[in-house]
Amino acid sequence: MKKVIKNIKIIILILLLAISAVVIFLMLQKKPVVYVPMYAASATYSIDLLDKEYKPVTTVIRGTKIDATDLIDDLYYPILYNDIKYFVAKTNLVVDIKDIALEGELYVRTPSSIYLANNKLSLVKKGVTVEVLSYEGLNADGSVDKYLVKYNDLEGYIYSKYLVTTHESAILNYDQDGKYKIHSARTNTQGGGSGGNLDFYPVVKEVFENNVMPTQVRSLYINGGVINSIDQYIALAKTSNINAFVVDIKDDGAPAYKSPVMQKYSPTNYNHAINSFDTYKAAIKKLKDNGFYVIGRITTFKDSYYITDHPENAILDNNNSLPFRHNGSYWPTAFKRDVWVYNVELAKEAVVEMGFNEIQFDYVRFPDQTYYLEKSGRMNLRNDFAEDKAQAIQGFVMYAADELHKVNAYISIDVFGESAHSYVTGYGQYWGAISNVVDAISPMPYPDHFGAHEYGISEIVWTVPYKLISLWAKSFVNVRQSEIPTPAVVRSWIQAFNTTKPPYLTYGPEKIGDQIQALHDAGLTGGYITWNSGSSLSKYASLAPAFKREY
Repeated sequence: MKKVIKNIKIIILILLLAISAVVIFLMLQKKPVVYVPMYAASATYSIDLLDKEYKPVTTVIRGTKIDATDLIDDLYYPILYNDIKYFVAKTNLVVDIKDIALEGELYVRTPSSIYLANNKLSLVKKGVTVEVLSYEGLNADGSVDKYLVKYNDLEGYIYSKYLVTTHESAILNYDQDGKYKIHSARTNTQGGGSGGNLDFYPVVKEVFENNVMPTQVRSLYINGGVINSIDQYIALAKTSNINAFVVDIKDDGAPAYKSPVMQKYSPTNYNHAINSFDTYKAAIKKLKDNGFYVIGRITTFKDSYYITDHPENAILDNNNSLPFRHNGSYWPTAFKRDVWVYNVELAKEAVVEMGFNEIQFDYVRFPDQTYYLEKSGRMNLRNDFAEDKAQAIQGFVMYAADELHKVNAYISIDVFGESAHSYVTGYGQYWGAISNVVDAISPMPYPDHFGAHEYGISEIVWTVPYKLISLWAKSFVNVRQSEIPTPAVVRSWIQAFNTTKPPYLTYGPEKIGDQIQALHDAGLTGGYITWNSGSSLSKYASLAPAFKREY
């Protein structure tokens, strides 16, 4: 009996050893769970995390890093996120974060710049389809700044805000059945294009934490030739209620400093620069150190020196196939994208290197009298993309705004006083298309530039500047501002020079004050800029009583 029991114990021991061996063998055969990093990918801004029955329980933002294991049934990845196990559809995870944008195709809602290689630009028109290849700039909500797209033989970046997900929404216009009808009714009567071909989509106005635009900007204009006297302008401004300066960066025939961007794109501008880089930078620093808001002025589509370097971008004279000379200057055509790039690169350099708070682009237009010169066959504008003039002008403004906002600077555009009228001007300026996009718009309603009895005023208008500016501001500017969803601050130029035609008048403090008061009384309280081409210190000093007044 004892022997039987002993044998049973031996058998049990053998069985236990065998079972243990099997368990150990099986354990050795089981692979540990290995998670590999992947990224949430989607055609929208987020993806679903699923439970074990593959039902959505929560979401994560596109681009989120997720640890995943092997596929199940070639459809789902088991994942670990915040130490919780979920499942994610195979189509929503990618290995490379550059592949997270799965939109496939998008549609252009307004004519848009496409950024090509080597700092080149082209145009994609409203309603066209683009293929999404990748993106640049991922935001916290899963949206992107730009898409890398392919369109025909072009491959480049377009800002996401100009793209939509359906063709139907792309071909519509903002507020299609509302105020858009006001603009679409303004047809091509002056040669500048039709209001209905422009974009009036709302634009969020920027507010930069470390660059605050004053509520009211009270500015003196100074040209590049008076930089060495900057201390005297500062002293005058400090005692005259002035809080800002508009300083030339590039005027036609008078580039203000030896800019590396000029050296690259327009050596003739560089060689004719008035000041050295360091002298100019020291002057701007003094203005900033003394608490002034500083605006850099760039004449854009009027630049004779640039045309010396790049005649291929000039408006042409059809009589001789040479650059067209208009009012003593040569004009780069606003249809050429290389001209856009040069001026905007110059603007960005001025912000980054010189510290400007804002860039003001002047001569953002085609030459005056373009309509008649073009009709007569004299002028070839080199319209590569078959655009309206006003479309090209708005396109430049949108491009410049996008680029300057990236470097935390504001953008303003100078316009003729006429642009506040209810038609698209022959030189391409249309108030709503510009004001809706930029941070500040600066019209130039100089009293002696109006007709003697403009608007039916019985007196000669430059003798009664308050009456003239009041009527212009209330009847035209305020109406234009009301026709767009996101109007800019209006900061008007004022005439700070004596009249240039009879009856000749000295514009002293009274006439200056009349202009400022008229703007204020019309509700245009964004400020003013004095226009005196010579930046005469003595003239400004004589006008100080007007600047000191309460309005």
